Amino acid sequence: MLRKTIGNYDKRMTVFSANILNFIVQKIFEMKTLMLAMILSATLTGSTIYDFKVPALTGGTINFADFKGKKIMIVNTASMCGNTPQYADLEKLYEKYKDKLVIVGFPANNFGQQEPGSNTEIHEFCTKNYGVTFPMAEKISVRGDDTDPLFKWLIQQSNELAKNVPADNSKDIVWKKFLQDPVIWNFTKFLLDENGKLVAVFHNKVSPMSDEVLKYMN
Repeated sequence: MLRKTIGNYDKRMTVFSANILNFIVQKIFEMKTLMLAMILSATLTGSTIYDFKVPALTGGTINFADFKGKKIMIVNTASMCGNTPQYADLEKLYEKYKDKLVIVGFPANNFGQQEPGSNTEIHEFCTKNYGVTFPMAEKISVRGDDTDPLFKWLIQQSNELAKNVPADNSKDIVWKKFLQDPVIWNFTKFLLDENGKLVAVFHNKVSPMSDEVLKYMN
């Protein structure tokens, strides 16, 4: 009887110990996950545009540090979108102001599956149909869990701009909401000044050669 009691006690202690061990392991994992998230957040917050390097559409690397002293416009693009003809005006803008402006296109297939092609196909499309000469990056994701780190940073900077927009009227409220979630379709345009600071975000329907954009070129 005593042996049976001891045996049952040992079994209960084994189960109890296993549960305690599992609890400890789970908590350690949760703490590591939290720390990783905090580190990533701090990294994004502390970054500048000049810290980013991305693969180019035709090979090689686009190093944003090479663009110090110039304005930078970053655009998420697509080849089968109603906004695709904006490639022509983006090229015009680049040609006119390339002594002080660089445009970098980022093909993405997030909206309506409108960029299904390979990097090679995208390059051929852009050059053949619109004569694009400004830098183009490899296809990335600009929305969702797999959003590219550069666009995460841009969205974060846009959120910072939103904090300075009052909510006194319906127009301001709409603008503030846009800055809080700017990448809602293809051809959102982020403009950074010569020091790498985000100064403007243009809706996907804003033409690259509109007065709204051109006023920042002078």
